[in-house]
Amino acid sequence: MVRVTLENVSKSFGQSKVVNDLSLEVRDKEFLSLLGPSGCGKTTTLRCIAGLETVDSGKIMMDGTVVNDVPPQQRDIAMVFQNYALYPFMSVKDNIKFPLRLHKVPEDKAERKLKEVAELLRIGHLLSRKPRQLSGGEQQRVAIGRALVRDPKLLLMDEPFSNLDAKLRIETRSEIKRLQKELGITTIFVTHDQAEAMALADRIAVMDAGVLMQVGSPQEVYSMPVNTMVAQFMGSPPMNLLDANVSGDGTITIQSGGAQVSLKRREVHDIAPKLNGRHVRVGFRPEDASFERSSNEGIPAEVYVQEPSGTHLLLTLRVGERLVKIFMPPDFNVELGEKGRIIVKEGRLHVFDPSTQKRLN
Repeated sequence: MVRVTLENVSKSFGQSKVVNDLSLEVRDKEFLSLLGPSGCGKTTTLRCIAGLETVDSGKIMMDGTVVNDVPPQQRDIAMVFQNYALYPFMSVKDNIKFPLRLHKVPEDKAERKLKEVAELLRIGHLLSRKPRQLSGGEQQRVAIGRALVRDPKLLLMDEPFSNLDAKLRIETRSEIKRLQKELGITTIFVTHDQAEAMALADRIAVMDAGVLMQVGSPQEVYSMPVNTMVAQFMGSPPMNLLDANVSGDGTITIQSGGAQVSLKRREVHDIAPKLNGRHVRVGFRPEDASFERSSNEGIPAEVYVQEPSGTHLLLTLRVGERLVKIFMPPDFNVELGEKGRIIVKEGRLHVFDPSTQKRLN
């Protein structure tokens, strides 16, 4: 397939810099997700790779060849858009074959490719229908079929599941992952949904305000966020963050409801000497903590809200003026206003610099 490299790519619209000095490599046959909040520059980055936008500076390379000035139709890519962009007056068959006709592919070869793609996507029974006769999931598969029929080197997908309901989104996610691995096609997938990115991608590139924050496997980005933006964007609910101070002996002191709570944590052992007396922000994920009634250790907290979901109980706890969320077993019995302590699992506490927002441990 193809390896895509972005070197110091920037793109502005007027006075607004949408992509800021972005360097990123997408490996051959990799499924990479560009993830971030609305307006972070991920779609603009995708459009620059496609050639639909010209970059202000930097290089976009495919297998080492600079393609900045190569028109979109010569980049050997295919795109699947959020709205699918199917021709309403054409049948499914004609929609899928349309790119082949544009490239004057012989009819016998076009029919053969149509059959291959229809079997791969399991839409052979839909070929005579018009787009208005299809469900959202079926339209989405047709759009993918039209993208794949040309055997492109690179597949670009821009929020392709946003029009699907929750159940269909999960089903389609599985199909896309299966297809990508089966075809071995290099794929760049834009989404603001971290659950989608986690489920699909080999690696995730998190962006914010046009800047690349972190690149890594889903587990790396989730477990070792490089800053508070990534920590709170990944995960639902996001990571809990509390203000604290660190002493030279490795003691973390957290402000809790007007009282100071001192905790000895091995996570800060190596960094404690250089942080002596420094203000920090400590974080932990909802699944990495528990609520204990009888413990004398941990962070004092009061039950504020409880939300059962079937697989777990989501507790919202008041810690001073802050609210903290943790997961408990579904059969855990607790009353609103009940007091106890939050116990964070060993090795699961994250420490960040409040001024730079960067990870310290």
